[in-house]
Amino acid sequence: MRRAILTLTLLAAALWSAAAAAQPRNQLGPLCTTDTTPADQQINACNKIIALKVFSGEKLATIYFWRAVGWNKKGNYAQVIADASEAIRLHPSVAAYNLRGSAYYDKGEDDIAISDFNDGLRMGPPSGIIYHNRGNAWRSKGEYAKAIADYDQAIKLGPPSAFSWQNRGISKQALGDLDGALADINEAIRLDPQLPQPLTSRSIIWRAKGNLDRAIADATEAIRLAKAKAPVNIMTPPGSVLISAYSQRALSYEAKGDLNRARQDYATVLEGQASDAGSKANQATAKVRLSLLSEVLPPPRKPAESQRSRAEDAAAPPAPAGAAPPPPAPAQKAPVVSSRRVALVIGNGGYAHVRPLPNPSNDARSIAKSLRDIGFTVKEGIDLDRTAMQATIRDFLREAARAQIAVVYYAGHGIQVDGRNYLVPIDAQLQAGNRMTEAMMDMDTIMAGLDDQVRTNILILDACRNNPMASKVVSAGGERGIEGGSGLAAPTTLGAGSTLGAGTLIAFATAPGQVALDGEGANSPFSAALSRHIGTPGLEVQQMLTRVRAEVVAATKGKQVPWSNSSLLGEVYLAEK
Repeated sequence: MRRAILTLTLLAAALWSAAAAAQPRNQLGPLCTTDTTPADQQINACNKIIALKVFSGEKLATIYFWRAVGWNKKGNYAQVIADASEAIRLHPSVAAYNLRGSAYYDKGEDDIAISDFNDGLRMGPPSGIIYHNRGNAWRSKGEYAKAIADYDQAIKLGPPSAFSWQNRGISKQALGDLDGALADINEAIRLDPQLPQPLTSRSIIWRAKGNLDRAIADATEAIRLAKAKAPVNIMTPPGSVLISAYSQRALSYEAKGDLNRARQDYATVLEGQASDAGSKANQATAKVRLSLLSEVLPPPRKPAESQRSRAEDAAAPPAPAGAAPPPPAPAQKAPVVSSRRVALVIGNGGYAHVRPLPNPSNDARSIAKSLRDIGFTVKEGIDLDRTAMQATIRDFLREAARAQIAVVYYAGHGIQVDGRNYLVPIDAQLQAGNRMTEAMMDMDTIMAGLDDQVRTNILILDACRNNPMASKVVSAGGERGIEGGSGLAAPTTLGAGSTLGAGTLIAFATAPGQVALDGEGANSPFSAALSRHIGTPGLEVQQMLTRVRAEVVAATKGKQVPWSNSSLLGEVYLAEK
């Protein structure tokens, strides 16, 4: 549950004493001020009462509040904010501040939401509902300790809510306290055994603990409960609750090696109606992972043959009398990857159509060796054309299905187009036009393929070299203009639903929009410093990058300043103590 709403209660007889006595008009009050009134009827009734111009002050504020409740039912948060603001102007109330704060939260404006919740709490008396809602906003901002403190208060003050226990558990999980998270989510399930969301959350924890059978069982039960609450058939797209449950079960099936069932669940995720950031992120991941599985599995059966698999949670009809049972489909198993720490390292320098770079192959080999030395299973590629680069990336993404830490290092040409970052294979022929990006590898695809709530992702890009980010590139046929910005773009999805599970760090060899140096020695300034520090035992990854930054700034006399963006939820050590 994203948030809870406080409502105002007034005696209808007192509120409507000034209204005309006509029966239809007298009915407007209950329609406007009742939670169960359908949204459009509620808004229409409130509109008519406001048009009467018979109320002012606190009573008029109440009408605006209830019209905001109607808009809230429709998901029109701009109108919720407008009406709640008018209610607050006329007569401030705890309920109006809570409702407006909740609308800001739903719009993703967490800081303003927290400000409104603060105002509601200052007005008093203490409200467990507002503490819960403020906890949600803190959690959305990644302030998990503050979120836990607010959920503590919500649980203490009541009313009892499975969602407060669940959300506190999710926050504890984000901080690495899996046992504390499990205890809280178990309590949420005890309080409301028919609620699917806590079961999905517990599925994530079981997978993080390596218990894939329990993870699958919980996700399956969450799917069953979600369907029971809002029955769907195989032609009805699942909503956000089902999208989440199917996503978690698919990831568990894939980690276990049951690729057929994983593919079925990913396909179901893509059929869903995604209206929130989390569902959209789940669908982006499902799209990439389904594509990966399609390369190692036979084509899916025709729809008429796959009705049973698509309705995997329903009981199968009995076979006709005397009919031979169909042979069971052989389970497709993936090879189990033993390493929980995997890395992808690519160095592209031998470009055919743009200026070659002498150092990326050396850089990649140095980083690959350093990662192997500290226990990573490394997928390495040197001077890859588009076909080989695509195959190497996809092999790595498949191997990452069971990993707890995934590292990606790329050295070579990179470019940003419309704010998206692309890695350039050695056979790319960059030219003006919208189809230019088809020759390159999209970083967003790699990030979506790694997106998972139980994996830490570290992406390191020494890819902002001096070509082909210039306005012209040298090609076999002369100079061609290219449409793209200099350097690489700062990530826009980090912190907005993508790769937000155990946390992601993206490090660039230089600041967004700037150009990095290839270097005059055997390695670039960035990779030389990175190689020296990446294997230091007991050095936390962000401290490691701080040392790298200082060395690069000194080596380039301030011309190049490495940059990073992080949503890591705790300390991460590439070289364990």
